Amino acid sequence: MTNQNKNTKKWFTLGVLILGGGTVFKLPWLKDAFYIPMMQYFHLTHTQIGVTLSVYAFIQTFGYLISMYVADRFSKKKLMPIALIGVGATGFYLTTFPSYYEILVIWGLFALFAEIAFWPVLVKTVRLLGDSDEQGRMFGFLEAGRGIVDTVVAFSALGIFEWLGQGAAGLRGAIIFFSITMIVSAIILYILLEDDVITKVDEKGQKVSKNKAALEGALKAIKMPEIWVVAFTIFSVYSVYIGLTYFIPFLKDIYGIPVALVGVYGIINQYCLKMVGGPIGGFLADKKFKSPSKYLRVAFAASIIGMIIFIMLPHQHLNVYIGIIFTLAYGAIIFTQRAVFFAPIDEVGVPKEISGAAVSIACLVGYAPSMFAFTLYGSMLDRSPGITGYRHVFLTMLGFAVIGFIISSYLVKMVNKKKALQQNLESNQINA
Repeated sequence: MTNQNKNTKKWFTLGVLILGGGTVFKLPWLKDAFYIPMMQYFHLTHTQIGVTLSVYAFIQTFGYLISMYVADRFSKKKLMPIALIGVGATGFYLTTFPSYYEILVIWGLFALFAEIAFWPVLVKTVRLLGDSDEQGRMFGFLEAGRGIVDTVVAFSALGIFEWLGQGAAGLRGAIIFFSITMIVSAIILYILLEDDVITKVDEKGQKVSKNKAALEGALKAIKMPEIWVVAFTIFSVYSVYIGLTYFIPFLKDIYGIPVALVGVYGIINQYCLKMVGGPIGGFLADKKFKSPSKYLRVAFAASIIGMIIFIMLPHQHLNVYIGIIFTLAYGAIIFTQRAVFFAPIDEVGVPKEISGAAVSIACLVGYAPSMFAFTLYGSMLDRSPGITGYRHVFLTMLGFAVIGFIISSYLVKMVNKKKALQQNLESNQINA
């Protein structure tokens, strides 16, 4: 196969993966577009929706322990379509508007399919698609592409909701649309993705047990300190990222942003920044800094400086558009980090055969803030209403950014040490 054909195949495969990655979370995060209808027609309170998301986060986080084994044991051609069909089929049951306790079970199943069976396999596959100098761009385009699919699918569902009268029928129609979209995506992925080549014999020619190989790979990944450093770097980024949610009520409560503008801001914050931040983060990581780890460190430094300035601003006396521009600019920095925070897995030299287990550990630790950060930030606002509570939130985000800067600095040292050893080895081989 020529280099041109390999390149075409690589980007085509990424496009297929983006389709799945952009649809799989639409039902688990139904509240993004249908929070109020969920309350009305599922008969849920704010607290019950929060508990539902907590159940999802709990199973998501600890389920990554299972995915350490699963991601390297089964082929993406089978696992990813099964996961999408699982989410879609569960969505059809959701259209019956079940009881609260059934909804808790449903969101648990969403986490099982989307987070455990799908997401680590997706990240592993993207990691294996690109060379070492392409990791930033591959993950950047993945994030940007998911943003585009997110936007198209979400607005299509909103259109169906309005077309059917914005009531129970509209919500049911939107859920059915999401479910059908996932099942169609599953079929497309199954047809277009290639089967993984799973080693059946070892270097001695002896037959390898796939169960044993997956378990040994998971144990090997657990023992690699480099993977844990990458994981805690992701943890820091994600802790700051969750704080971006509270820019929306901040602008409403402190700047008095009109309700209509809140919706526009939310769309830009969640979708447009992802589309813009993905390619920019990938380009800067690969071309400008030639290292995702170095870029993450620089971005942490920028977010620290930006947040210090933001906290010191006299918000009660500023124009609303200054608040909007500043918060979106800050969010853009964090989205560039989100786009590339899995890329250092390749930089630190994780063997390709344990990529699935490595990604699962990174997800386990990296996404752990989803279990506590929303509650942490929310409780700060409840305890100290007004600007004081928001300053507490922003100071906490600042603290996570400082922790991230320290961890990413250590990560850069590890990467530099690995590169130096590699160069010495190559030099010795040439001299020999």
